[in-house]
This record gives sequence, C-alpha cells and structure tokens, in this order.
Amino acid sequence: MKLEFTVLGTPGPQGSKSFKGMAGGHAILAESSKIVKPWRDSVMWCARQALGKQPMITGPVVVDMIFTLKKPKSAPKKRRTWPKSAPDLSKLARSTEDALTIAGVYEDDARIVEYGRLAKVFPGEDVDALSSPGCVIRIRGVE
Repeated sequence: MKLEFTVLGTPGPQGSKSFKGMAGGHAILAESSKIVKPWRDSVMWCARQALGKQPMITGPVVVDMIFTLKKPKSAPKKRRTWPKSAPDLSKLARSTEDALTIAGVYEDDARIVEYGRLAKVFPGEDVDALSSPGCVIRIRGVE
C-alpha cells in the first residue's frame, strides 16, 4: 500500500514539556509549543482524506516526511540555505507520527521501520519543497 499527501500549515514540534503544577501528587505537564495541536489536527485531517476507505496499514512501513519551513527574512535570497535552527527535525517527526497514528493510517508509529527521507527545507530550495510551510508525507508498506 502507498499513501502520499501534503499538509499545509506551520509544522509543530512535539516533545518539550513545561511544568504547570501538581495535582494528586502528580506533576501536570503541558506541551511548550502552542502550534503542536493545530499541526497535529491538520495532519490528521489530511491523512484521513488521503486514506479514504482504505484499511489501516498493519505491517511495517517506510515513511518520507519533508517539512517546508518559513525562510527567515535575514537568510540569503539568491543561494540555497538550510534550516539549521529550531524546530528540531526529530520533534517535527514525532508530532507528525503521532497524528498519523491517531488518524488511523497505521496501528502505531512503532510500525515505522525506516525513513526514506526525513528533511527540513525552505520553499523552492529542494525538489520536494512546497511553496509555503507544510509537509509532504509518503508512506509505503514494506513487502
């Protein structure tokens, strides 16, 4: 099975937590990034649209995630540059993997056995770059 779709919007990293207080002897933690939830919601919606009536993938998968980030105004305009600052690529992948699980694309993100391509790029500076922030996602089952 193969699935390919594009999610538009600002990719939100997952992973950093902030302490909010205590309740019943347990720490209450919240995501530090306010853009995680809208990003995950967008990924879930797009994934469900792309999946349609296809069944959930139950076997191992190879995944590509190419995140297009907004290019800073201070970056050079006439040559390729690399998004070498936050957000962390691994945190972007984590939030997107979890959204794909919730959307029902695969049973669990533990099914990912390999990344074909995992990248951060700026618009127009890569073959897989979008013209605005978002992510190209490709998922294929391993035969």
